[in-house]
Amino acid sequence: MTGNPPLSSWQHANLNTLTEVSDLLRFLIVELRSHGFTEKETFGIRLSVEEAIVNAVKHGNRQDAAKTVHIRFQANASQFMIEIRDEGKGFDPEAVPDPLASDNLERPGGRGVFLMRHYMSWVQFNDLGNFVTLCKVRGQG
Repeated sequence: MTGNPPLSSWQHANLNTLTEVSDLLRFLIVELRSHGFTEKETFGIRLSVEEAIVNAVKHGNRQDAAKTVHIRFQANASQFMIEIRDEGKGFDPEAVPDPLASDNLERPGGRGVFLMRHYMSWVQFNDLGNFVTLCKVRGQG
């Protein structure tokens, strides 16, 4: 067989509150380690996924427990991919201020998207801005 091994089948999770996030993150860490991701890679993925999910619950769904954050993910020894969709109105990720700009250094928001883009191999939002795909290729960064 040539090329990368196929990704495992998609696994699904649905969350409604922030209290549910830690259990999912613990599961993801075990999954990542089982596929040989390094501690550095696992740290970056965990931080990125946590930021994306917290943003979806807090900003997308406005912490409305009647709304769901839909998550699906898959992994293999080469890469990890996760999709996170909230039921909110969305946002424009390009309009998020650069947290490294001097005017924004003390602003409380805007760091989540920056961190996702820093730690993941690639990050893609849908046009509405309520669906994000994060991918980490092992050995990149």
